[in-house]
Amino acid sequence: MAIASPSTPTFSASFCCTRTVSTRSPTRSPSSISFTRRLQPHPPLTRRLAISSRLNSSKPSGAGGFISPDNGGGTEHIQYELYHKFSSPQRRRLGSPVFVTLPVDSVSIGGQVRRRKVMVQSFKALSAAGVEGVVVEVWWGLVERDEPGVYNWQGYLDLVALAKRCGLKVRAVMAFHQCATGPDDPHWIPLPLWVLQAIDKDPDLAYSDRFGRRNMEYISLGCDILPVLRGRSPIQAYTDFMRNFRDTFRPFLGVVITGIQVGMGPAGELRYPSCPTQKLTWAWRSRELGEFQCYDKYMLASLNACAREIGMREWGDGGPIGAGNLMQNPEHTEFFRSNDGSWTRPYGQFFLEWYSGMLLLHGDRICREAETVFRGTEVNTSAKLAGIHWHYGTESHPSELTAGYYNTSTRDGYLPIARMFGRYGFTMCCTCFEMQDELERQMNPVGSPEGFLRQLLLAARVCDIPLEGENFATSLDDDSFQQVLKMSKFYSNGLEKPSFSFNFMRMDKNMFEYQNWVRFTRFVRQMSDANIFRADLSSGGDINLSSMLDATKVGLAFAYS
Repeated sequence: MAIASPSTPTFSASFCCTRTVSTRSPTRSPSSISFTRRLQPHPPLTRRLAISSRLNSSKPSGAGGFISPDNGGGTEHIQYELYHKFSSPQRRRLGSPVFVTLPVDSVSIGGQVRRRKVMVQSFKALSAAGVEGVVVEVWWGLVERDEPGVYNWQGYLDLVALAKRCGLKVRAVMAFHQCATGPDDPHWIPLPLWVLQAIDKDPDLAYSDRFGRRNMEYISLGCDILPVLRGRSPIQAYTDFMRNFRDTFRPFLGVVITGIQVGMGPAGELRYPSCPTQKLTWAWRSRELGEFQCYDKYMLASLNACAREIGMREWGDGGPIGAGNLMQNPEHTEFFRSNDGSWTRPYGQFFLEWYSGMLLLHGDRICREAETVFRGTEVNTSAKLAGIHWHYGTESHPSELTAGYYNTSTRDGYLPIARMFGRYGFTMCCTCFEMQDELERQMNPVGSPEGFLRQLLLAARVCDIPLEGENFATSLDDDSFQQVLKMSKFYSNGLEKPSFSFNFMRMDKNMFEYQNWVRFTRFVRQMSDANIFRADLSSGGDINLSSMLDATKVGLAFAYS
């Protein structure tokens, strides 16, 4: 274990990480990447979409309040055609587009679109509501499941083709992480089987904490460039996956598929698995500190080399001592306490520079490869940060530090990440847009989701990079939607060319419940700030679809088996 020595001389802990963090830039200038690649106009394509719906008289359908075409009673079947201008720049000028993230199990293990008829009806409903498109997680564990280099894209090809027919755009998430907790979970999607076999042979491919607990959500970044996956490094495997995706979906790129979000860690986020993903939804309530994930042999080798380089070998044997346990008050720990905590001393600065620097290096490597793979395809590339806000009101921000974000009351840990994204023309995706300090502090007085988010938004503005927002939890109440609008305006206010969009997490049957659907469609219209759809009834008369979007009149089928 590394022990801080109060007698050691003061030094710049950034020395080691200056060596590690790559500053290599792509051949194009960053300023030209940030906006020209994304907003270059495409010729507007007119798509015709036939939608079949039932118009109810005046009241919500069904006893449970779900909107359905089969709720009986005085319904009249009407066929109409929807004309949709499929042009991203035009729609973005009208407002901020809204995307909806699909269920994680939209494609089955066998490579088939699940609940296809339901998906068709859902896509038609989203299109009619003015939603720009859908977010599709493309799971590494499904596509390259059995053997390295053998890809099965069929289910995702069908899904993208379906979105195209319904007039929706697609954001594809390169999901290089595990989904859910285990085989008993209905949403379980592990890493590819051949990757799991490699981890069985070498458990240090998985992250480990000081207690030896392994996390299987994502391959340890300590072995990023080592040929540990049947002769390939993890970075090479990710790159080959993205390259094969690009070649397979080339006809859709820049037209239907307008965005690629590149996964960089657990839950697709650029972070360490300091807190298991399945616990993040309630971690803020228990105020978990998290655990430093630096105990696999590859991470330890890097730490040891870095410590030796600065002549402090005793600092290279492991993570900080005195970091407490998961639920401990940080003020009762030697490392995280506000007054004279080890995080403020030379050892703490050294360790946190190295730990966060390794995460930055990992992000830099993936950004560089993704920028090269998708260069010239006219798609927007993005990456996601985690919304770890439950110790934001403390001096040391312990839960952020264990996740790899060296962000404290005296240091901005998000600006270096934003600068890295800017170098490669990446959009920054961040969450917590619906969360409010007033409500969160009733359970956790030292948390501040709004403070955390404002810092990220300011970093994006300073680095002149576009922004994607997300909600932390599926909230369909008016207060949550209004909070999203408020925070999106905080980012966009005063910018000459703001580029903001929102990914709603996530589509399920509750979204199409009567009152929820009313609130959601209102939110989409407020974000878009324009009526962009027109409908042509079979009778030949044009009508404005905004009147038809009233959920008391439009029946939309959606059900889960």
